[in-house]
Amino acid sequence: MTDLPRESIRNLAIIGNHGEGKTSVAEAMLFLGGATDKLGSVANGSSTLEYELEEKNRGMSINSHIAFYEWNDHLVNIIDTPGFMNFLYETESSLKVVDSALVMLNAVPGVRTQVKKFWQMASQQSIPKLLFINKLDKERSSFENAITELGKEIQARIIPLTIPIGKEQDFRGVVDLIEMNAYVYGVDGKYTIEKIPSEIEELAKGHRERIIEAVAELDDELLEKYLEGETLDNDVVNNKLREGVLSSNLVPLYVGSATKLIGINIIMDAINRFLPSPIDRRSLMVKDIQGDEKEVFPTLEEATSAYVFKTISDPYAGKISVFRIFSGELKSESNIYISNSKSREKIGQLYRIIGKKQLPVNSALFGDIVTVNKLKNIQTGETISDPSRPVVIPPVTIPQAVMSYAIQPKSRSDEDKLMPSLHRIKEEDPTISFRIDDETKEFLISGTGQTHVEVVVEKLKHSYGVNVELQTPKVPYRETIKGSAKAEGKYIKQTGGRGQYGDAWLDIEPLPRGKDFEFVDKIVGGAIPRNFIPSVEKGVRDALKKGVLAGYPVMDVKVTLFDGKYHTVDSSDIAFQIAGSMGFKKAMEAAHPVLLEPVMRMDIFTPEDSVGDVIGDVNSRRGKVLGVEPQAGGHLIKALLPMGEVLTYAPELRSITSGRGSFTQEFDHYEEVPSHIANRIIEGANKERGSEA
Repeated sequence: MTDLPRESIRNLAIIGNHGEGKTSVAEAMLFLGGATDKLGSVANGSSTLEYELEEKNRGMSINSHIAFYEWNDHLVNIIDTPGFMNFLYETESSLKVVDSALVMLNAVPGVRTQVKKFWQMASQQSIPKLLFINKLDKERSSFENAITELGKEIQARIIPLTIPIGKEQDFRGVVDLIEMNAYVYGVDGKYTIEKIPSEIEELAKGHRERIIEAVAELDDELLEKYLEGETLDNDVVNNKLREGVLSSNLVPLYVGSATKLIGINIIMDAINRFLPSPIDRRSLMVKDIQGDEKEVFPTLEEATSAYVFKTISDPYAGKISVFRIFSGELKSESNIYISNSKSREKIGQLYRIIGKKQLPVNSALFGDIVTVNKLKNIQTGETISDPSRPVVIPPVTIPQAVMSYAIQPKSRSDEDKLMPSLHRIKEEDPTISFRIDDETKEFLISGTGQTHVEVVVEKLKHSYGVNVELQTPKVPYRETIKGSAKAEGKYIKQTGGRGQYGDAWLDIEPLPRGKDFEFVDKIVGGAIPRNFIPSVEKGVRDALKKGVLAGYPVMDVKVTLFDGKYHTVDSSDIAFQIAGSMGFKKAMEAAHPVLLEPVMRMDIFTPEDSVGDVIGDVNSRRGKVLGVEPQAGGHLIKALLPMGEVLTYAPELRSITSGRGSFTQEFDHYEEVPSHIANRIIEGANKERGSEA
């Protein structure tokens, strides 16, 4: 690989919903750039990037995958990211370390609502974006519908720079609206440059005029020339387009087909021409050793700083840490300082990677994305920095696990290997958690959704040889109160020697949904000594773990400690903890306790002929339809449904829609369970607790 100046480096995340063809575009770029000697395919399992068995089996990206290619004297680092909602932590982590994003759209179903989410994720990182409409060679694909729907979903100045030649199976090329040439493609991405077909010549001229108009509006002098009818040459147009892209005032849009290599060379040219280099990147806000914010600038003279955004657990190479260098330089076989743990470690060989292939490099500069093997003391989300000027780069927030399953090892050997294997998986995927439930003694594994947990179980089996049984998930119900109440918690115990005495009066009241817990100290006159007040709070917090209805955790409650008594000899920390717990339980019983259930926000895509059946099914599950939006090939139903009603939704939706429907879901809020259903849940939970007592 040739060393290139920083101005010729590009760092790009390819983002978009599942099914848009992100991996296929990445494979096409690697092939045309000479990084791979054949075009990898997701469909036939030959993808360079989607190499894990779980991804091949499901036909979708589960992890982010890193690669690079060289194109016209530029080095482009690309990160192919997951689009399925359960795995968006990988996407967010990738967006943190790149300088730009390619937002993918599938021309067949049109613009799914999730494009807004991916757009917002990229916008939160303040990075420039390009748009690419893929799969224009497929049946029912439509450039016009995609553009129309995109304009409804995204508030941005979107400027098509290419348009398609032909439709569906006749899609054979694109028109470059800057050069006003037609690119007509054959096999292996080979093309000829021809005149624009007469049937779309006027359409191309109209789009070209809109490009000139958008460019002119960025500069008063150019606008004056434009209004006076002067022609703007292509160099001026390209330069102003780049200014517009870097400032996010303009978003160029391209079209093509990744699997047929149509339009891929043009988007690769656009990445070089319009997207920022590491030098163009804004300064990075970090925290110094005192916790104060400071700026880190992308220069070689700046002290070294790098962010580990991904960890790979490889059966041969071991733990692989992947990081982006934001400033300074790192060399192979050198010492590093890990700011988060304040520890030092020696690194071995540095590598660049293409999928799972590692290529050694002697050093890496700011703007590079590299890996190192077998670092013991660093985890995903941590910072490497200069020990003389340590800084911490704020990590990406790890999403809360919202769905839990009980897993049971099938043999003693599986049981012995389970914990070490899960710890290795968690190094790769910090969004999973696992624990033994204190109450049920079940081993629980938690993730961001059903698919997420199933993938972990598959990885346990295929990568680590651990076989487990996955049992029906338990809904994470919560308890809260609807009223207010006061109660006394008094704990007295005499044992012949020193006794125990704690007396606390508590006032409890509901908080707005999502506010969790608040403890207020209103003790006056020394009714309870100051050193025992934290003990009362600790007792209350312990009581929150198991509510009075069915033993579920309690949320959204405000507790005020307003009176109490103590004994100069017998009062103790533990006595007031018990008193706080007793008082809370008594007060909660009198404050109209209710059961809460998690409610999921769902986007359900269904074909036209299944809309009524799907809506009826949503209603039968106590769901609330928020809206129905027409899309190419069907409709998108937006709805809120209780989690308990959609634990097995995937196979049922497939049945209703004959396999043509799809959905995504994410946790939205907690809501009170209707009383007749709550009674059944409470009865079942208490019966289960009683049988295990």
